Amino acid sequence: MDALAVMGLALGMRHGTDPDHLAAIDGLTRIRPRTTNGIYFALGHALVVMLLAMGLGHFLASRLAFAGPWSLIVIGLVNLWRLLRGAAAPRITSRPIVVQPVLLGMLLAAGFETASQLSALILAGQGSAWLLGVAFSLGMVLVDGLDGYLAGSTQRLAAIGQTRAKAASRALGIIVVIFAFGLGGAELFGIELTSVALPLGLSLFVIVLGLRIWARTKGPTARDTEISCVETMQGELADYMNQEQRALVGDCPGIVECAGPLDVIFGVLTQFVRSARLF
Repeated sequence: MDALAVMGLALGMRHGTDPDHLAAIDGLTRIRPRTTNGIYFALGHALVVMLLAMGLGHFLASRLAFAGPWSLIVIGLVNLWRLLRGAAAPRITSRPIVVQPVLLGMLLAAGFETASQLSALILAGQGSAWLLGVAFSLGMVLVDGLDGYLAGSTQRLAAIGQTRAKAASRALGIIVVIFAFGLGGAELFGIELTSVALPLGLSLFVIVLGLRIWARTKGPTARDTEISCVETMQGELADYMNQEQRALVGDCPGIVECAGPLDVIFGVLTQFVRSARLF
């Protein structure tokens, strides 16, 4: 394989772990849950990167640069509103949404030029821009596609009442809000985050991945809780009936064996007479 393609693939995978990607994909999935959000986001992002690598996208990037940070802030606001409302996780449907993640990917590509993206543009001058662009895009699609799939499946588990998935979804929502406001605000105020983008992105990726793996471990669902409550009530009812039977026929390890029909009838009559005296 060409060394330039390998380098482009590695840069694309590294770029897919940038915190703005994770915040955007997770934030969008909590609003419009689809397991394909990450793939379409990466494709939209890759389109702008390829145009930049070929020297055709600078006009587009200069006109849309302002929209990238504002997109993250809007995602953060919507997720914050949902967290404060305590809104339930929306259910995932099979119909994919294409325009929203593709447009979001394009806006963030224009507004956030991170170190790996700039490196790709520099390498484009040393070889085929098409080869670099395709390899870079493939790396992003692999990482962001996996992130989107895991985000969507976590939301699906939360929607059906899986306890740990619901807790993980809420924790991820808080992370999305913090990073969406932080990254969007830093870009608007001109705060340079290039030097910390890699450790910040990798740390966030590990935290997010850990929460999603934990969400998939066996935990009680709402249905399990209902069944457990019913079983507990049935057990308590059985204990109560057993105590009543012992009160009627006496304390005996084997009530059926030591109490015949006459004993049971006599016990019932005795209890009836005792109750009648109380009124």
